[in-house]
Amino acid sequence: MRPFARTLRRAILASSTLSMLGLAPAAVAQDAGAALAVEDSGDDDIIVTARRRDERLIDVPVAVTAISGAALEAAGAIDITDVQNQAPNVTLENSRGTNSTLTAFIRGVGQQDPVSGFESGVGIYLDDVYLNRPQAAVIDIYDVERVEVLRGPQGTLYGRNTIGGAIKYVTRRLPQEPSLKARASYGTYDQADLVVTASAPVSDLLRVGLSGARLSRGGFGDNRNLPGVENYSKDVWAGRGSVEFGGHGEPVFIRISGDYTRDKSDPRNGHRLIPGLLSGAPVLDDVYDTRAGLNNPDQDVEAYGLAMSVNVDFSDAFTFRSISAWRKDSSFTPIDFDSLPAVDVDVPAVYRNEQLSQEFQLLYEGDRLNGLVGFYYLDANSTTDFDVILGTTGALLGLPGLNAFTSGDVTTRTWSVFGDFTFDITDQLSLSAGGRYTSDKRRSRILRQTKIGGTSPIFGGTAIPIATVTNFDGSAKFTDFNPRVSVSFKPSVDHMVYASYAQGFKGGSFDPRGDARIAPDTNRDGVRSYDEIYDFFLFDPETVDSYEIGYKGSLLDGNVRVALTGFYGDYKNVQIPGSVGVDANGDGVFESFAGVTTNAAKASFKGVEFETQARFARDFAGAGSSLSFTGNLGFIDGDYKRYIVNGVDVSDLRRIQNTPRWTLAGTLGATMPVMDGDLSMSTTLSYRSKTNQFETPSPYLDQKGYALLDASIVWTAPDERFSLGVHGKNILDKQYITSGYQFVAVGADGTPVLNASGLPTPTLGREGVVTAFYGNPRQLFVTGTVRF
Repeated sequence: MRPFARTLRRAILASSTLSMLGLAPAAVAQDAGAALAVEDSGDDDIIVTARRRDERLIDVPVAVTAISGAALEAAGAIDITDVQNQAPNVTLENSRGTNSTLTAFIRGVGQQDPVSGFESGVGIYLDDVYLNRPQAAVIDIYDVERVEVLRGPQGTLYGRNTIGGAIKYVTRRLPQEPSLKARASYGTYDQADLVVTASAPVSDLLRVGLSGARLSRGGFGDNRNLPGVENYSKDVWAGRGSVEFGGHGEPVFIRISGDYTRDKSDPRNGHRLIPGLLSGAPVLDDVYDTRAGLNNPDQDVEAYGLAMSVNVDFSDAFTFRSISAWRKDSSFTPIDFDSLPAVDVDVPAVYRNEQLSQEFQLLYEGDRLNGLVGFYYLDANSTTDFDVILGTTGALLGLPGLNAFTSGDVTTRTWSVFGDFTFDITDQLSLSAGGRYTSDKRRSRILRQTKIGGTSPIFGGTAIPIATVTNFDGSAKFTDFNPRVSVSFKPSVDHMVYASYAQGFKGGSFDPRGDARIAPDTNRDGVRSYDEIYDFFLFDPETVDSYEIGYKGSLLDGNVRVALTGFYGDYKNVQIPGSVGVDANGDGVFESFAGVTTNAAKASFKGVEFETQARFARDFAGAGSSLSFTGNLGFIDGDYKRYIVNGVDVSDLRRIQNTPRWTLAGTLGATMPVMDGDLSMSTTLSYRSKTNQFETPSPYLDQKGYALLDASIVWTAPDERFSLGVHGKNILDKQYITSGYQFVAVGADGTPVLNASGLPTPTLGREGVVTAFYGNPRQLFVTGTVRF
C-alpha cells in the first residue's frame, strides 16, 4: 500500500454524521484536495499533495507554489497579500477603501470590484472552505501551516470562479502533546501584535486547540479633517478554535473548527492626486494623509464561520470525505470617493454575505489508476447597500442632500459533479483526465432610489425617497463543463516534463449597480420594458482555455530545484464591469452613477514562469551553516483581441488590469550556528513592472515599475523554545499605488479631457475624483516567540 493511502484516506461522512455532532451541513470546499502539503522527506525531496496523493513536487504536472508557515513567519509576513512576491504572475492587494477586502489576480484573471453580483476569478480557501466573497478575505498570517498558490484554471478540482487559479490558507493541525506558543511583535507606527496558541489532548483520540490574536497598528497617515482619525490603521481581534478526533493512523478523522475576526480599524481613505476643482483644495504633501469628511457608518468588519471535515478509510483503495461549512460576514464602511471635507461623492456602504455548502468525495487509489469523483453544493446570499451622496451636485440642482441609493441582493445556488483520474501507462509515462459539470443559478434584486436629505436610515440618516428609478428582480441559470487533461513523462527520477489543457468558468450574473433609466430602448417604443432591462443588466459567464507545458527538475544531488512553465490562455466573453455617470433628464449634470457590465471583450495571455531553490556553501561557517537562494520570475503578455465600446472595437487602446508584464523576486539567505542556537538572515528584492489599474490607461493611477527590499534576522534557541527576530519591510520606503478611484472625463485612450483652465473635467460630483491608495511604507518590527 502506498504511503499516501494512509495519509489522504480520511474520507467524508455524510450529512447524518454532521447532524449527530450538532452541526448543520455548511459551506464550502470546492476541492480541498488539490491543495499543497509541503513537508520534507528523508532525502530532502519536497513532498506535495497537489493531485491528492503524496508526490514529489517535481513529479506534479501543475504550476504550484507552496510556502510553509515557518518560512512566512521567518520573513515577517503580515497578511496574505505578502504572498504575491513569492509566486510569479500573482497580484494580491487590499481593495481600495478597506483593510480586509481582497483583490486577487493570477495570470491576468481576477476581479477588482467587490460589489455583490461580481464573481471572483481566483478562488480563496480557508482550511478547505471556499470564501465566496472577497470581503474579510485579507487573512492575517498567524497559526498557519502553509499557504498554497495554484496558477492557471482549476475548474475540475476546485470548481467555479477559479479560472485564474486558487490560493489556500491552511491552519495547523493539533499535535498529540500539550503545547503552548506565544508570539509578540512591536514596531514602527506603534505596531503591537500578540498571538497565543494552545492545544491539549483530552484522550488518545480527542484533541482541542485555541488561538487568539490581537493585531494593532497606528496609521501610516492622518485624516486632517477628522481629528483623532488615522489613515491605514489596524485594529483587529481574531480567534480560531478546533476539535479533532482520530487521525494519526486511525481510519477515521474528524475536525470541527471555527474562526472569528473583528476589524475596527479607522476608515481607509485615498489621497487626492488633483486639486479640488470646485474648492481649490491643494494636493496634500503626504500620500498617506487624507481630508475625507465621511465617517459614517463606523468602519466595522466582522467575519465568522464553522467548518467540519470528516474522513473515513473504507479500505486500502477507497476513501470517503465530507467537507461542510457555514460562513457569515458583514462590512460597514464609509467610502469618501473625493477625499475632501465637502459632501461631493460620499458613499456610506454595507456588505453582507452568508454561505452554506456541502461537498462529498470518493477517492480511489490503485496500483496504476488513482482518482476521485465528487459532488458539491453551495447556497449563498450577498447583499450590498450604499448611498451615493452628491451634496455639491444637489445644491446645484436645488436638491439638498441629493442621494442615489442602491440596494443589491444576489442569491446563488450552484451544484456540480466532478471526477479526475490519473493512469500510469508506464513507470515513466502518465495520463490524467477529468471534468466538472456545473449548474449555477443566480437571482438578483436591484433597487435604486433617488432621495433627498442626506444618508439613508440604514446608516442612521433621515433621507426620504422622491423617486424609485429601478426595481428589478430577475434570475438566470448558467451551465458549464470544465475538462482537464495532462500527460507527463519522467526521463529519470529527478526530471519531469508535462503538457496540459484546462478550462475555467466564472459565473454570470446581473450588474448590481444597474440603472433601468439608461437601458437601451431596443424596439424604440419609448418604454423600457422588463425584457430590455433584463438583457441590459445581464452578463454571461466568462471562460478560459489554458494550455501549459512545463519542466521540473532536481539537480546537483537535490541542492538545486527548478520549475519552468510556459502557458497560453484564450480568454472568452470577458466580463467588463464599468461605471458611467447618469444624466437622466439631459441637463448636462450627472446626478448619479450606474454600473454597466458587458461581455464585450476577448483576450489572450501567453507567458513564462520560472522558480528555483538552491542551497550551497554548506558548513561554510560551522556545522549546519549554509547559504540559500530562492527566486521566481514571471512574464505575461496579455492583449485584448476584442473590446467593444458603443459598437466600436477599441481593443488596441485597452490594457489588462492588475497584471504587470514582469514580476520577479529573489531571496538570499544564510544560516549559521551562533550562541549555541541558529542565526538565520535573509534579504528579498522584488520587482513589478508597470501596472494598469483599469482596462483604460490612467496617467494618474497607473503605477510605473518599482522594486521593494525586505530583510529579516532571526535567532532561534538550541531547543527551539525561543526565537527573536528583527524584520524590515519596504526598507527603501518606496511609494507605490496599489489601487484608486477615477471619475473624470477621458478620451478613448485614457487621456484626460481638460477644461479651459487645464484641469480635468469631472464626470461625477463637482470636485473631480482621482484618489489613490498606496502600499505600506517602510516598517520595522521585532518579534519574539516562546514555545512550551
